Amino acid sequence: MSEEFKEYITFMVKTKDGNEVEMAVIDQFEFENKGYVAAALVDGDTVSDQGCYIYRVKVGEDDFKVEKITNQIDYNRVAEAYMEMK
Repeated sequence: MSEEFKEYITFMVKTKDGNEVEMAVIDQFEFENKGYVAAALVDGDTVSDQGCYIYRVKVGEDDFKVEKITNQIDYNRVAEAYMEMK
């Protein structure tokens, strides 16, 4: 029995200490007319199942940009809405 290989869209984000880490989009959704992605850390060739991070996303014609949600209250509202969608 072979494992199915999933291909993810990935993006880079800076951590608090200034390092860059690769994130994989595991889901995308809308909340209050804004786009968001749920992402997980990429570790080598695998996507971590140790947590989910939510970013605001702006989609352009050829690409997309992710933004950290810096307001903790906003982040919590979006995260709670996402969990209710699951």
